[in-house]
Amino acid sequence: MRSNSVRFARINSAGVSHLKQKNTNKIKDMSQTITPPSNVSLQPQVTLQSGGTPNAIGEFIQETLALTKRLFIQLQRRPSTLIAGVIQPLMWLFLFGALFQNAPQGLFGNDLTYGKFLGAGVIVFTAFAGALNAGLPVMFDREFGFLNRLLVAPLVSRYSIVAASAIYIIALSFIQTAAIVTASALLGTGLPNLLGLGMIALIILLLVVGVTALSLGLSFALPGHIELIAVIFVTNLPLLFASTALAPLSFMPQWLQIVATLNPLSYAIEPIRYLYTHNNWTLGSVVMQAPWGAVTFGGSLLVLLGFTTVALTAIQPLLRRRFA
Repeated sequence: MRSNSVRFARINSAGVSHLKQKNTNKIKDMSQTITPPSNVSLQPQVTLQSGGTPNAIGEFIQETLALTKRLFIQLQRRPSTLIAGVIQPLMWLFLFGALFQNAPQGLFGNDLTYGKFLGAGVIVFTAFAGALNAGLPVMFDREFGFLNRLLVAPLVSRYSIVAASAIYIIALSFIQTAAIVTASALLGTGLPNLLGLGMIALIILLLVVGVTALSLGLSFALPGHIELIAVIFVTNLPLLFASTALAPLSFMPQWLQIVATLNPLSYAIEPIRYLYTHNNWTLGSVVMQAPWGAVTFGGSLLVLLGFTTVALTAIQPLLRRRFA
């Protein structure tokens, strides 16, 4: 019995040794098979632009366009937002124009009807209201957690989030402006020439960029959408009535004239109104008589440019802290 056990142990030991040697030979053969040639590198290849740096500008544009497309997809799924944004200013134009259609001729200027007077105010106030709501999508992204996903994503620049929202609001404002200009022309208020239409687009662009910047800053500073909506409601109508959208400066008391000339909306309304009432204009044309002096067309553009610059500069520290 003991000799048989010793014999079986020797056989098992020899078999195990044979299997180990066989497996070792297979591993060597496999390593020789997958060994790459000496001139082939297994390191991942990264394609860089000239100078050895990635095309950061191109990637920033790609990110911005992708985020902008997301906003337009949301608009496509909920078109009622755009429809309401177009119908509401048209109702303002029709109803207010009808309300004052029996006003004495010349009350708002020589041969100027109230419908023609009101058109510029409706254009500017519609663009302002849309830009003031620009922070709501960002605020909802914050509350639903989508913004946190964007902030941890490998973006080239997180400012693409802000740029996408600005592009989206600017596009909506231009659509609304085109609808109001068309409706005003059908109502008989006339139509500026091509250069005048271009100046209207420039004025709307400056105003929308500045107000959008402030709205986006509030969306990052305020704790929730309830507070942001409250700020929008408190700001909207007072700025409308404290401007020249519904009445000229000569109708206002002295203190309200001062407030209206401090309101950026007045510096957008009066140049557009001047374009509707004057075929020939220059940057030196006087568009508004402020309590402290005359305001020219070029001066209004400089005020709007300064307002936009201040708004963009003011939100930079806040965005840097939030994006950090």
